[in-house]
Amino acid sequence: MADKPSAPSSASIGREAGEFDGVVFDMDGVVTRTAAVHSLAWKRMFDEFLRARTTDRGEPFREFTHEHDYRSYVDGRPRYQGVATFLASRGIELPMGTSDDSPSAETVCGLGNRKNAYFNRILEMEGVGVYDSTVALIRDLQAGGIAVGLATSSRNSAQVLERSGTAELFATVVDGIVSELLGLKGKPHPDIFLTAARNLGVAPGRAIVVEDAVSGVQAAARGGFGLVIGLARENNESELRHNGANLVVRDLAETSLEEINRLVRAQRAGV
Repeated sequence: MADKPSAPSSASIGREAGEFDGVVFDMDGVVTRTAAVHSLAWKRMFDEFLRARTTDRGEPFREFTHEHDYRSYVDGRPRYQGVATFLASRGIELPMGTSDDSPSAETVCGLGNRKNAYFNRILEMEGVGVYDSTVALIRDLQAGGIAVGLATSSRNSAQVLERSGTAELFATVVDGIVSELLGLKGKPHPDIFLTAARNLGVAPGRAIVVEDAVSGVQAAARGGFGLVIGLARENNESELRHNGANLVVRDLAETSLEEINRLVRAQRAGV
């Protein structure tokens, strides 16, 4: 993929005007085109699990849907938290288990590991695409001296970033593995975004978060970030705004650094 030529004169606006010092991006659905892969893997795992309960226990089968179940209970959350949240929505109780559980284990962690196996299988077959507009913005930010980091609930960030060729874009990566090591709470708690900002040496109020998940927008708003940009890839503009996004677009190509700086100024002025 050819890089978009950098635009220092535009990117430097933030630094010269002192509007913001760093930007933290989510990964799936923001940088990489992997949100749909996650949704597909979750559906395959949960439908398989629910059908087995119909066979074994006679429970009515109600499929896992992207529109309701993925977006409401799973999207943006750490893997095992997503499993537990969805199961609770169906009134299903399973032991937590451990991260070492086999994908065949009937535990929260076992189901999470089964989903991860499906995700990796799809990834190997289809590869990882990126959003060119996001990569272009990141390069413009870097050209202007703005610190750029990544915060994601995914435990697969290393392989996803490597496969997509985007690993070198980020000065810090706070992912699901880092979260476990540091004991960080998952979205909608702001821990991963605050940790990424701290790693960049940037105060939250001087930083921007770019997110596509409602849980991520909620986390960034709770973290006191200077601006929260919501990416409405799911045509969910109003939902993102309602949960704390200051700017909502369907793709970053719809905005500009000038517009972002204007909104940061307005937020700081309380407009």
